[in-house]
Amino acid sequence: MVLREKFNKSEFEAEMKELSQQVTDLEKARSLLKAILYSTNDAISVVDENGIQILINPAYTRITGLTEEDVLNKPCTVDIAEGESVHLRVLKSKKPIRGVPMKVGPGRRPVVVNVAPIILEGRLKGSVGIIHDISEIRKLTEELEHAKSLIRRMTAKYTFEDIIGESELVKSAISQAEHAADTPATVLLRGESGTGKELFAHAMHNASSRREGPFVRVNCAAIAESLLESELFGYEEGAFTGAARGGKKGYFEEANGGTIFLDEIGDINPAVQAKMLRVLQEKEIVRVGGTKPVPVDVRVITATNANLEQRIKEGSFREDLYYRVNVIPVFIPPLRGRREDIPLLMAHFRRKLGQEFGRRVAKIDPRVIEIFMDYEWPGNVRELENVVGRTIINMNYNEEVIMPRHVPPLRPLHKAVWPEGTAGPDFSQREGLEGSLEEIINAVEKKVLQKALEKASNNKTAAARILGIATRSLYYKLEKHGLS
Repeated sequence: MVLREKFNKSEFEAEMKELSQQVTDLEKARSLLKAILYSTNDAISVVDENGIQILINPAYTRITGLTEEDVLNKPCTVDIAEGESVHLRVLKSKKPIRGVPMKVGPGRRPVVVNVAPIILEGRLKGSVGIIHDISEIRKLTEELEHAKSLIRRMTAKYTFEDIIGESELVKSAISQAEHAADTPATVLLRGESGTGKELFAHAMHNASSRREGPFVRVNCAAIAESLLESELFGYEEGAFTGAARGGKKGYFEEANGGTIFLDEIGDINPAVQAKMLRVLQEKEIVRVGGTKPVPVDVRVITATNANLEQRIKEGSFREDLYYRVNVIPVFIPPLRGRREDIPLLMAHFRRKLGQEFGRRVAKIDPRVIEIFMDYEWPGNVRELENVVGRTIINMNYNEEVIMPRHVPPLRPLHKAVWPEGTAGPDFSQREGLEGSLEEIINAVEKKVLQKALEKASNNKTAAARILGIATRSLYYKLEKHGLS
């Protein structure tokens, strides 16, 4: 009797332990299922074998406008605004049905529905539906079309002869790029925005043995993260909703036999970084939704204005990818570091933009060159071209010389101060302050200008710096007060 009780007790404890483990496993499975349901952007709807709604996720509410209170424990037709219940069709046929268009919720939102049966141990237990929001698909399509407008597949247009500059820094950058051009090594062009990184990429392609091959330029920062991977590496048919029949080549495949230029490489996400590493290491890509490696013969040129070393420390850029793209670094200097090239660039853009605008611009007044030389150009060559263009537009059609008055306002570089050694005008003395407020202000301004010129030995640029104003503004004020 005692032995039987001990045996029963032992058996009971074993059963309880097993039951506890099963409950734990169920809780883990439930947590995993919940994580999956809550992480997807597609709406999910689960019904039992009788067609009663038993589970939805947050995306379902976002897309249909219906809450758990509206649909749970109710017939699966409750969310349908237009169309036939795909859940009921699947429960009847016990076969999955894909790609059914319909409208759901009070807002009659257009969607595409895929439903599959849930069969356990040979018995139908219900069905699960995935609802794709057509408006989101359309939005992604629009983003894709916009991205395509930013991704230009072309024959490279520029050569090293098109790079303007006589400064040692520019000559050094050109020399580095020329030496790298005809090697298969990956090049990383580094420089601030507007310094001409794409121009260097064109020139390197045209100086290489791949010059007859395609040149594909991709701005990685301009493409939505959800599209970048499929655009770079392509996709197989059925890889995702809206995928083209037969799949699609990516830009690496399109660049086969030529060069791909990846601008803003520092902005790609970790998933794309991992696939990029494979391309550089194995010389092959795997399309999204595929498993078969596709060999590619591509020269890779990358560019960034980001601090990749800092991003490695922050964990947002892979160190192994960094060493793959940074085989040959080429540093392109900012315009403020090569000021001696500013007059050359001004002359180039004067000719180019004058022709584009249908204007005859014969020359540039030396004072304008002085204004440009005194400016920091945070937007670099791109900003310089923009300002020259705006300056030409400000000219009258009968004018052929760019003058200081034509130059648009530039950002002041220095904090305004009174000329060194003065404390500003002394308003305690009334002498010379008779007249209207405007007359008094003009008199004081003229006196300050004279003191600044005297302090700067009549050097206009130095005087502008003393006063904390742009050189262009100084010339305007000098003309205004008859001091020019």
